[in-house]
Amino acid sequence: MFTGIVQRKAKIISIDKKELLHTLEVSLAKEHQDGLVIGASIANNGTCLTVVKMKDNSVFFDVIEETLKVTNLADLEIGDEVNLERAAKFGDEIGGHLLSGHVHTQAEIVTINRTETNCDICFEIAPEWQKYVLPKGFISIDGISLTLGEVTDGHFWVHLIPETLAVTNLGGRKLGQFVNIEIDSQTQAIVDTVERMMLNK
Repeated sequence: MFTGIVQRKAKIISIDKKELLHTLEVSLAKEHQDGLVIGASIANNGTCLTVVKMKDNSVFFDVIEETLKVTNLADLEIGDEVNLERAAKFGDEIGGHLLSGHVHTQAEIVTINRTETNCDICFEIAPEWQKYVLPKGFISIDGISLTLGEVTDGHFWVHLIPETLAVTNLGGRKLGQFVNIEIDSQTQAIVDTVERMMLNK
């Protein structure tokens, strides 16, 4: 499980592309590897990946075909930054909301409004996921726990503070790029339950 509180941005150092499998080498300084072992889970842009190899200043992850199809990890290039969060431990503070690290879909950035201190971003999401996107609800964008702002037909806004822009890769995102979306599990459960009840009436 994860909390959506991104711990750091990290650069992609290398990508080994095999058929239906990419191996990512991600920068992670030795001091940030404390307690990390082969087989541990780290969310990369909100996608739960398993550590398969470690070096002094980097870690490696295998990304399988299904993950490449659903997430934006297939679009990564050397030098790109990903958001990293290590798996939560019992007793950790839950500063965001509980996440599984299983990406549901992607959303496209269609508008970016920047000021000196803030950044407002509008995303377009596929119709089948729109019902789970509710004003003031939770959503995970590239592994970042965020509160939803305005929601219109097929679109939603998030309003980002300077700390989020500094710690995560959203500050460098551009129009037309796609981000990973994990829908809030509680919202999904409630919406699906209500739909089933209405159908059974």
